[in-house]
Amino acid sequence: RQDAWQISLNKSNGVRMKRHSGYTARPPSAPKADPREEQRIAKLLARAGIASRREIERMISEGRIALNGVTIETPATLLKSLTGVTVNGKSVKPPAAARLFRYHKPTGLLTAERDPKGRPTIYDRLPKGLPRLMPVGRLDLNTEGLLLLTTDGELKRQLELPATGVTRSYRARAYGNVSQAQLESLMMGVEIEGIRYGSINANLERRTGANVWIELSLAEGKNREVRRVLEHLGLKVSRLIRTSYGPFVLGDLPAGGVDEIKQHELVAFRKSL
Repeated sequence: RQDAWQISLNKSNGVRMKRHSGYTARPPSAPKADPREEQRIAKLLARAGIASRREIERMISEGRIALNGVTIETPATLLKSLTGVTVNGKSVKPPAAARLFRYHKPTGLLTAERDPKGRPTIYDRLPKGLPRLMPVGRLDLNTEGLLLLTTDGELKRQLELPATGVTRSYRARAYGNVSQAQLESLMMGVEIEGIRYGSINANLERRTGANVWIELSLAEGKNREVRRVLEHLGLKVSRLIRTSYGPFVLGDLPAGGVDEIKQHELVAFRKSL
């Protein structure tokens, strides 16, 4: 016989141990966390830069994705890695480090991979030799300016989620009259035709004849949000330019131009999210 330890749990102080007569009893060890937790296949493939989650779900429904030769039937399939996964019969490479690019989208291009109506898309105009890139959010056909493009589906999702709170900034030229007080009322948010738009920081930049230039910053990015909110104030938008997305700015990047965000800048930004 030898002294042993009796374990008791105290809510305020956690685990306490006291000596009692008996054999040695060791506290149970916590189970080790598996460094490769199971994740949905759509998330893993998006992280590997294959496509967006929505696109991957479509590919699964078309029978284009398999595991060890067996067609995957549901995007809810859980996996620890992409070992044995094929897309269109080709093995999937492990995800590389995320890359992020700035693109100065001109007007007249759709932010889409393809268009049933045959209209030109950003992929028709992007320079050759780039990796497969996914747009972060969208810009309307007639909206120009900064469009971020990434190789990483998870980074795309992080940047797009309203909960992340990444600020997008725009300059809008609009026809009509508006006061700074009206623009400041947008800070409280506004509901238009049953759709609630969050806080928008808007400032009157200058007037040029019958037009006004307005600077706006917001964190939600709903479909056609800037245009609809300004139309709600009685303005007609004739030009809309996205000037920044988070810390990344359009600057003097020429229309149609592309460049890559430096890796250390991207790493620092992701840590701030």
